[in-house]
Amino acid sequence: MVLALLLDAVFVVAFAATGRASHDSDILSGLWQTSWPFLAALLVGWLAVRGWRAPAAPVRTGLGVAAVTVAGGMLLRAASGQGTALPFVIVATLTVFTLLIGWRAVARALAALRARRSLSRGAGSRA
Repeated sequence: MVLALLLDAVFVVAFAATGRASHDSDILSGLWQTSWPFLAALLVGWLAVRGWRAPAAPVRTGLGVAAVTVAGGMLLRAASGQGTALPFVIVATLTVFTLLIGWRAVARALAALRARRSLSRGAGSRA
């Protein structure tokens, strides 16, 4: 559970750092300012969907956490006087959803592949 939450946080910070870099901004000096609204919303999202129950579930956890992260992050940005221009909202939504659902989908696919390999090895050794 902790690993999944940390991975989500790393992806949110990476999203903020990439955005700052794409605008020729000093990445480190403003990274906290850009990241904190989304990190706070990420925590709220984890609580809202009870992410600890199925931390790696792409739909049950990933979709809800991503939605709350984007919506809450934008609300906190607006409340703190930061920009929420429509192009930023669109890019943030696509990026955060891709990252927070994507790693979970990859993890699930790898787990299924490992399970299939394990079953095929077990079946092959019985023959």
